[in-house]
Amino acid sequence: MIRLSRTLLRRYSTAGGNEFPEFYTKNHVELTSLQRAVLAGGSAIVSLIDPSRGDMIACLGETTGVQALKYCQQRMLLSPEGAKILADKPRINTATVDFSKLKELPDGTLGKTYYDFLVINQVSPDSRDNVKFIDDPELAYVMQRYREVHDIFHAVLLMPTTMLGEVSVKWVEALQTKLPMCIGGALFGAARLRPRQRKLYVKHHLPWAINTGKKAGFLLNTYFENRWEQSLDDFHKEMNIQRLV
Repeated sequence: MIRLSRTLLRRYSTAGGNEFPEFYTKNHVELTSLQRAVLAGGSAIVSLIDPSRGDMIACLGETTGVQALKYCQQRMLLSPEGAKILADKPRINTATVDFSKLKELPDGTLGKTYYDFLVINQVSPDSRDNVKFIDDPELAYVMQRYREVHDIFHAVLLMPTTMLGEVSVKWVEALQTKLPMCIGGALFGAARLRPRQRKLYVKHHLPWAINTGKKAGFLLNTYFENRWEQSLDDFHKEMNIQRLV
């Protein structure tokens, strides 16, 4: 395993310090039990009708995911690297990561793979919703971290942002995190696949995703900011990830 390096973190970071407590206080919205139940039910219905509603999917994740977030937190605390993430509470966005330096990394490194993914798929690390409805600030960070590394999961798993790629990644995340929104996305997302995609899904993507979710190392334990220079091949070997051929 790569030894965590503060030098690497400084090299690719454009902002230092642990700013999450202030971020959490600014964005947190306290809910009653009734309000939480209404939001959970409403966001679930809207998410099923219109999967493009990222705000509703985010709301669903926060109002239904506390037990799963506790599970993720415990798995992170059991790992030195995961515990370091929880202690440092790093953020991944254009204000905290120097993407111009990731662009200059050699092909095949984690950092360049992530940068290329963002460019090719035309997505931004700033597009993730802020956590609002989770009362425990530590669990709120786990959810924020999950959101901000979701695109990195796509990149290192070599899955595009197509519906087929999204459903495949959701299966991996569902099996690893146990988040209800990931489970729902994995189960119901496949219904929206086109016939040709469905054949690929059943024959190749679904078996691969289930195998990866069960056998790969816990991806939330990866301090990506300290691994940008690691080769993707070495990362796959370390994390027991088999590429989908």
